[in-house]
Amino acid sequence: MKTIDFSYFIERFIAGEMDEKEKQWFLKEIEGNQELSREIELRQKADKFIPRNDIINLRSKLADIEHKRAAIQVSRHPRRVKYAAVLAVLVIIGGAVMLSRGRAGTDELLDRYYQVYEPSVSVRSELTSGNHDFNLALEYYNVHDYRSAAIYFKKVIQSEPDDMQSTLLNGISNFEINNYPEAEGSFVKVIDNNENLFIDHAQWYLSLCYIKTEELIKARELLSQIGKSESVYRKKAKQILKRL
Repeated sequence: MKTIDFSYFIERFIAGEMDEKEKQWFLKEIEGNQELSREIELRQKADKFIPRNDIINLRSKLADIEHKRAAIQVSRHPRRVKYAAVLAVLVIIGGAVMLSRGRAGTDELLDRYYQVYEPSVSVRSELTSGNHDFNLALEYYNVHDYRSAAIYFKKVIQSEPDDMQSTLLNGISNFEINNYPEAEGSFVKVIDNNENLFIDHAQWYLSLCYIKTEELIKARELLSQIGKSESVYRKKAKQILKRL
């Protein structure tokens, strides 16, 4: 009876690319199959420990390993081939960990230092204002529906381009939905305005935007500027600089 090579299915399972029928079949295959469970766990650990940029390279190398393994006459030394493949994966993981030692991944930094901006009480009180779009935007923002919030903050900005408060909140809303170009543009606009109370916040979130998009030179320059200022974010900026 031919043994199933689960490598292809493991990658699809981890990447979330399976449809429901395929996923249910694969979950049944995992039940009671300790060897398959261990291999899935190993692949998941690889994705966890290796910085995001290296995952694609890792997957490519794993695919090469699986291709070479398929070319070997498995019937002669099945256990030895299996161990060799696992060892190769461990070597790749170990090498990536060594390369990344001493610097934190971008996702790790953001998980540690990022907090969504909380509008002040005075800002929330503006819900009683006559600007319907702003009211809706802030309501969506407060319930973490950032996609809807971004739509309505954009409307506010179109009618009131000098509203730096809405511009900042539009940037943060877009940051939350991974629309980094729009977020960056909003933060830069607040900073360039240079006559508002939101510049410190805009600089801080712009630096995080640069980290997320891996524009690390820009991130370091801006974080250094924040660290030397009187910004409420200066301490966090210095801490991130040490880890970049």
